[in-house]
Amino acid sequence: MTLLDSMVERNLSEETRMMRDITRKFVDQHVIPFTRQNWQAEWNMKPEERLPRKILEVASEIGIRTLGIPEEFGGTALDPVTETQTFAVISEEISRGDCGLSEKMVQLWKVSVLLRNIAPRHLQEKWFPRIVEDPTFLLAHCLTEPRGASDRWLPYDVPEAMMHTRAEKKGDKWVINGRKQFISNGYDAKLYVVYATTTPGAGMTKGTSCFLVPRETPGFSVARCNETLGGRFMNNGEMVFEDMAVPLDHCLVQDTALAKAGVYFRPGKIIQGSKNLGVAVRAFEETSKYVQEYVQGGKILIKHQATAIRLAEMATKICTVRALLREASRAVDDKSPDAEVLCNMVKLYASEAVLEVCKHAMELHGGNGTMLEFGIEKLYRDASMYLHMDGTVDITKFKIVKNLFPDTAGKYAGQD
Repeated sequence: MTLLDSMVERNLSEETRMMRDITRKFVDQHVIPFTRQNWQAEWNMKPEERLPRKILEVASEIGIRTLGIPEEFGGTALDPVTETQTFAVISEEISRGDCGLSEKMVQLWKVSVLLRNIAPRHLQEKWFPRIVEDPTFLLAHCLTEPRGASDRWLPYDVPEAMMHTRAEKKGDKWVINGRKQFISNGYDAKLYVVYATTTPGAGMTKGTSCFLVPRETPGFSVARCNETLGGRFMNNGEMVFEDMAVPLDHCLVQDTALAKAGVYFRPGKIIQGSKNLGVAVRAFEETSKYVQEYVQGGKILIKHQATAIRLAEMATKICTVRALLREASRAVDDKSPDAEVLCNMVKLYASEAVLEVCKHAMELHGGNGTMLEFGIEKLYRDASMYLHMDGTVDITKFKIVKNLFPDTAGKYAGQD
């Protein structure tokens, strides 16, 4: 066991340690062999063919696909005292194998937790068993739009910032029109939580509702798969709603949906950081092996001072991300008042530190680091995605300042 592995083990509950070991075995036996032996698969322009069904089936068999779903519906129960911490450890392990697969799983977990908290009982009884029974059943959370993305994360209650997707109550239906973009799992999900303006001019936190939308709903269509730079085993999508009608009871939260979504957003920041961390850990593992085998100038690379300096920086950044991640995870589970600012700090620091780790890995591999079949450039591409996921790093910095100085920080939109 390496020093980095020892830090993973420290202070974990028995349940979390067990889940981590099960997940690591899954990743080492199924995920990493697939991504290494089939490195061309992520470039298949038929997105539905990129990841084999077998991997999702095994994830279901060992119980990591259905985290967040109540045990009474067949989900995998977690101790609520350490639930976010367990999510973080498991997503890090999956991301060691592939961050796109981790994102597929994470959206299932986060949306399941959201539905567990806000969906009426009869909808939980209808949908949770279906998710459990079908290994290919994915969920998506639809917030981002073509003309409103990271700026919505602040949020600010000015009319200009409201959703362009609109929902109107007509008789016994809600009729939705609009478009969503850059949605994780959007291309191949089977059930969506969609946000729309229901009270124009009221501001985002007072006039935005969320709706449960099955994929087969008339008027709903998936416009395309967004072909991303990294994380390509998660199929990001763009959705269109044209006079799409859903029953009244499919409005999960009316007007105050963003205020109720904290159960999704805060663990989401933690899991973003942990997914990113998994990429860095894999980059460090692969680089550590390489520099102790590859000879240059008559000696193995690790004996060169320049190599030693980079390895030390990589390990320190990884340990720093993990320490901040653990602190923020505990704050979320404890519902501490500083959870919000810590979650944003994790998202910010992990985004930048992990990319730097992967940059070192690329450079220590020399020319091999740029070769597609070597797998290191993939980690660099994957890490680059996190600068923009769950809000850009600049928007995240604004949020941190707003948390620290709520009375004097700028509004960043509308009149100050």
